[in-house]
Amino acid sequence: MCGIVGYIGDRSAKEIVIDGLKKLEYRGYDSAGIALCKNGKIKIKKEIGKIENLEKITGDASFDGNVGIGHTRWATHGTPSKVNAHPQLSADGRIAVVHNGIIENYEELKAELERKDIKFVSETDTEVIAQMIGALYKGDIFDAVNKAVKKFRGSYAIGVIAADEPDRLVAVRKDAPLVAGLGEDGNFIASDVPAILKETRDVYFIDNDETVVLTRDDVKIYDDIKNPVEHQTEHIEWDINAAEKGGYEHFMIKEIFEQPEGISETLRRRLTDSGEIRLDSISMTKRDIQNIDRIYIVACGTAYHAGIAGKYIIEKLVKIPVEADIASEFRYRDTFVDEHTLFIAISQSGETQDTLAALRKAKKQGARVLSVVNVLGSSVTRESDDVFYTWAGPEIAVASTKAYTTQLVCMYLLALKMGKQKGTVDQKYYNEILSGLKEIPKKLKDFLRNSGKIEKLAGKYCKREKIFFVGRGHDAGVSYEGALKLKEVSYINAFAIAAGELKHGTIALMDKETLVIALATQDALIEKMASNIREITTRSAQVIGIAKKHNKDLKKYTDEIIYIPDCMDELTPILSVVPLQLFAYYVAKNRGCDIDQPKNLAKSVTVE
Repeated sequence: MCGIVGYIGDRSAKEIVIDGLKKLEYRGYDSAGIALCKNGKIKIKKEIGKIENLEKITGDASFDGNVGIGHTRWATHGTPSKVNAHPQLSADGRIAVVHNGIIENYEELKAELERKDIKFVSETDTEVIAQMIGALYKGDIFDAVNKAVKKFRGSYAIGVIAADEPDRLVAVRKDAPLVAGLGEDGNFIASDVPAILKETRDVYFIDNDETVVLTRDDVKIYDDIKNPVEHQTEHIEWDINAAEKGGYEHFMIKEIFEQPEGISETLRRRLTDSGEIRLDSISMTKRDIQNIDRIYIVACGTAYHAGIAGKYIIEKLVKIPVEADIASEFRYRDTFVDEHTLFIAISQSGETQDTLAALRKAKKQGARVLSVVNVLGSSVTRESDDVFYTWAGPEIAVASTKAYTTQLVCMYLLALKMGKQKGTVDQKYYNEILSGLKEIPKKLKDFLRNSGKIEKLAGKYCKREKIFFVGRGHDAGVSYEGALKLKEVSYINAFAIAAGELKHGTIALMDKETLVIALATQDALIEKMASNIREITTRSAQVIGIAKKHNKDLKKYTDEIIYIPDCMDELTPILSVVPLQLFAYYVAKNRGCDIDQPKNLAKSVTVE
């Protein structure tokens, strides 16, 4: 989950690499470091903590060069310390390596190298990479890297520079994201596009088992047996300003407020002028849909919660059994997958390791794979039969918000399209849902303009250490996301449970110190939820209700209530999650938490 950046060219590598690392800090912030090559020597500086700490020790003008690699770390092997920070060096200090991923057989390789009297100074698997390349180096860094990676098992993206070859930067990808950027006065590597968006919009997305060799004037890509590979240049349309805070205190609150625009853009890209759903890059025919008898929606974290909402709406509109599953569990279960199965992978980054592994398993078993992804050219998209892009724009905060709501919109559009083609949705119902979706951005804008009440409630309840989220139907799925958001950014013990399950154990935890956030946005279930709320308040717990505007009666059963705009029951998940995002944000702010970079977390989970 670490971030890597590299540059070779005419300009200051230090400035470009550090700026790129700042854009990647959401991938890990346990430590950071940079290696520069100049005058036949590699100079390296590393520091514990965030990029700002590294920046403080790199101000010396003599510490610079025209080729460099940098790293921001999320620790896996070895504690967060200066010695374990990247870049790692070969024994002679002539080769520097940055690495995102895990080398599974590093202990075996380390023992092999130690038998050759090579001394290790860190606890990291990354040092094994540097030492192995160093042991194999005979004057050609490309050749040494190519030989070394054949010994590694695991997932990795690595960047390598050699003191004796200051005119080359070599990088390799295996199951961890890597892009190469094409500039006018130099070229770049990075884990994610935002790191180099300021410098270039033209990139190559590097595939598995490919090595990229960068010089000042050229970028060449090779397969695992050193044959040249041709890649199509991708032009990135993301607005660079979207990757900056733009006057907001945190990326998280900025991205919450960007949701109306993200939803609008996702709809705009998928709707014709006549109101028909256009599924570009999805080749499923009517016959293909009729051939499907089972659907798996598989994802992790927030994307999994979007999958739960997808399960509800696809089952309702398409009349096909759907199972929403956690990717890390799916990949190890005996699943009922065959050529009649549609496998839907949801991932913001398209690089989540467990989701990729689950996808590959399903594909091997014969399933058709459709992915819902935000990042163009990511691994999940390249390994899918069909791709449904969200258009949320870059999401920088570790806690996902706008990616989630755009994923929901994709689920609705997909369900509508499939239902219409299959004949399970009539035109009237189709038009009603589609019209409701089009109204969501405006309703959400209006709601966000009046979010001050949520900030006040967060201030009132921010000291609580036991918070439950409950709901029924669609609201149950949203409850899971609400609890996750609060856990991610405020570190509060937050739990979600289907409201009907309260009496099967959880109600024993209700007391005057308990806060319950009760979602009651489903008109068909409002009476049931009112009953559940009374069960809670009877046990002295406080309740914040989330309801549609017209359900005024619910107020008499709750201590506080937040109203969302009226809409169809089917569409409430897109609106009801927003007050939960805001509540989590303001609670974390009141508690003094690091909102954009919460402890122990990273944006993209590229390790198992």
